[in-house]
Amino acid sequence: MKYILLLALAALIVVGIAGVFLLAQPPHLEVKAPPAAIGEITPVSVHIAGTHGFQNISVTLEQDGKSSSAVVVEEHKHRLGLFRRETPRDVTFNVGRKLIPSLHDGKAQLTITAKANDILGKTESKTFDVTVSTAPPHVVADGAQHYIFQAGSELVTFATTGYVTDSGVQVGTHRFRSFPLPSDPEHERFSLFAMAWDQPVNTQPFVYATNPTGAMAKATFWYKIFPKEFRTRDLDISDKFMQSVENDMEPNGTGDQVARFLHLNRDVRQQNTAQLVALSLETAPRWLWHEPFFAILGAREAMFADKRNYMYQGKKIDEQVHLGFDIAGTAHMTIPAANDGRVIWADRLGIYGNCVVIDHGYGLQTIYGHMSEFLVKKGDMVKRLQPIGKTGQTGMAGGDHLHFSMQIDGVQVNPIEWWDEHWIHDRIWSKVPPPK
Repeated sequence: MKYILLLALAALIVVGIAGVFLLAQPPHLEVKAPPAAIGEITPVSVHIAGTHGFQNISVTLEQDGKSSSAVVVEEHKHRLGLFRRETPRDVTFNVGRKLIPSLHDGKAQLTITAKANDILGKTESKTFDVTVSTAPPHVVADGAQHYIFQAGSELVTFATTGYVTDSGVQVGTHRFRSFPLPSDPEHERFSLFAMAWDQPVNTQPFVYATNPTGAMAKATFWYKIFPKEFRTRDLDISDKFMQSVENDMEPNGTGDQVARFLHLNRDVRQQNTAQLVALSLETAPRWLWHEPFFAILGAREAMFADKRNYMYQGKKIDEQVHLGFDIAGTAHMTIPAANDGRVIWADRLGIYGNCVVIDHGYGLQTIYGHMSEFLVKKGDMVKRLQPIGKTGQTGMAGGDHLHFSMQIDGVQVNPIEWWDEHWIHDRIWSKVPPPK
């Protein structure tokens, strides 16, 4: 009997030891949005799912062949509860030079390790390449005079120092990217930007530069903004017009005619604006043109930033701002490209109907709407005055005409300046010349 009890006890010990090894598991570690750069203090979020939870989370930063480690989160729990089940957790902690003072600006390797909260303390690690960036960037704008019309365009040059990952011009809520200045690409950059039609004239534009940790430097420059008055017009709409628009844009739609029209005029218009902003990212990092933009001939039936009150049966049912020129001539008139560029869109685009968008480089693009026929396709390189389509009545159009507009980084601007060779020379080419 004594031997049987000893054997049973030994068996229990063996099972217990085996259980320790079988039940002990490393925690599952998932790093949410791993940081590309770290500074003085940079937050890092992780998700941990472990049977027994975790004892601690530590970080190791390796730089120049040397490693420095620190525990960033520590748990104080009893570690013998092998049968305990812990709920997965999200944990956020800080890394950076304040935690590890030996760090300096440059490349490094970050390792995050979670240690299981059991007897064996198994670990799981994740390693990432990062950039240590603690010195703030610096930016200096040019000393030129910048005259900016509301709804107009301008160009500023500037220089940055330090490790910079993003730079450009900010005007209110709008940011405009920058590009290396062709004459001095290693040291200077430039940004083509706009003062949006609805931007308050007391808005101060500034040049900015950010480093990998998000720290931003700003610099002002000399400028003068000229306010501009825009027209307000009542636009009478009929059942016939609404039916025509709805049949073209939403032929299978059902429901109240006025409600459908308002959906197209409001919601779809907003969606199309977002699509044009997205298209602005498809730009060449160089000028694709070398002559002034061509002012397409025809009767200008609507001007840039006309405020339209939509009147139905004597009552105002909506208001929108028309960001472009409506140009009318003969029916199905051939439309020329306003300048050299690359076609980045040739398809339906909501209120614009059949639409072509041409990129001219550095964020500058032209938009052609309401076409009846395409004469180009996406990816085509086109020349100034080359036929790209024919006018029509597609989309939100009450008659055969062309809707023409321009945008800079997704902000639509008044095209008139770009039709003026003297303005282009003084404001654009004097700073960033066209290709020879």
